[in-house]
Amino acid sequence: MILENTITHDFLSNLTHDSGVLPHHLIANALEVISSTPVPTTRTEAWKYTRVAKLTKRSYESKEQQIDSIQPYIIDENALTIVFVNGHFHANLSSDLILDGVILKSIKSCSKEEIAKGGNNVVIENELFNSVNTAYAQDGMFIEILEGKNIEKTIQLIHISTGNLSFSNQRNIIVANKSSNAHIIQSYFSVNANDSFTNHITEVFVDKNAHLHIDKIQSEEGTSSQILTEQVEQASDSTFTINTITLNGGLVRNNLNIAVNGSNCETNLNGAYLLKGKQHVDNHTVVDHKVAHCNSNELYKGVIDDNATAVFNGKVFVRKDAQKINAFQSNGNVLLSDDATSNSKPELEIYADDVKCSHGSTTGQLDEEAVFYLRARGISESSARQLMVGAFIGEVLEKIENEKVVGFVNGILKSRFGWDVE
Repeated sequence: MILENTITHDFLSNLTHDSGVLPHHLIANALEVISSTPVPTTRTEAWKYTRVAKLTKRSYESKEQQIDSIQPYIIDENALTIVFVNGHFHANLSSDLILDGVILKSIKSCSKEEIAKGGNNVVIENELFNSVNTAYAQDGMFIEILEGKNIEKTIQLIHISTGNLSFSNQRNIIVANKSSNAHIIQSYFSVNANDSFTNHITEVFVDKNAHLHIDKIQSEEGTSSQILTEQVEQASDSTFTINTITLNGGLVRNNLNIAVNGSNCETNLNGAYLLKGKQHVDNHTVVDHKVAHCNSNELYKGVIDDNATAVFNGKVFVRKDAQKINAFQSNGNVLLSDDATSNSKPELEIYADDVKCSHGSTTGQLDEEAVFYLRARGISESSARQLMVGAFIGEVLEKIENEKVVGFVNGILKSRFGWDVE
């Protein structure tokens, strides 16, 4: 059937949707949405500060390519490592997918029952990039933590983009069953990539009394673009924590959508973004408290230099029957140049009356009096500024429990910015 007023998106012209990663009815629905949904503009409220039109004027390809070594991208050498290149699983670069208490497999090899765990909670109506991922997903990882299992070994997913105009559409499903505990690293890099586009969705299900901790590290090259979405469902008595550290990338958009469906839940969203050049990073978070007796905490801090731009849009919903909610949001930004820009919009939408909720946003420059104070004690100006930057973002980095992750982040800060924040 040919729809009237069908929209053609040229950036999809070289892609195919016949891989069948997700159920056919989801792919069909997504294709219908794509054909009727325009590219979001700054008039679209959710994309007010982020222009993506340039992204969609290129013609991409989903290319399977090899890389020589993953050594520079290994954050935790003791972790079970899973590697994707341009969104395609590479078994030859990965560890054996064997870990006691965990089901690990490429999403292509999942059963219908396993695939059925995902797909239904991702909104595609009026969401072009969610629909593109759903229709064109070429691969992904299925991770299921079995009931009652405490997984001591970290699971490390390394995503690498390479080549010209490569397009990665990957769908991951992570299931943490009842009373389980696990730590996952998701990292994003690029090597010899020119104008690559990464458009990933990770669906996360945290069951009753489960604890899941994700560290997300973003360090693609300056011409690369990313739109990454985490769609999270929390059951009662569960804890979900995600730390998002953005260190490089031309355009980066992080969508974190957390549905808190059960009582006595703990939700922690932390982020640090360190920008220079013409980087643009947009952190877009939604925490939806649907029932009573839950806590959520958001702490995002950014250091912005040169002509870079940072966006933070965090929204917390507290539904009518969700009494006794404690929800806190904080966004702080330091501008290191006169041309750096920060757009911050923390929001609360509360329909209950017995809650403790707050949100705050600050943007400014480094305290010159404090810099002078440090210099008066024999510290050079550059070292004084490094110390202050380190103290500022250190509050976020302290939330990262894995010392290997902290060490890796500090190494990039040292090499890319010349900052020693340890």
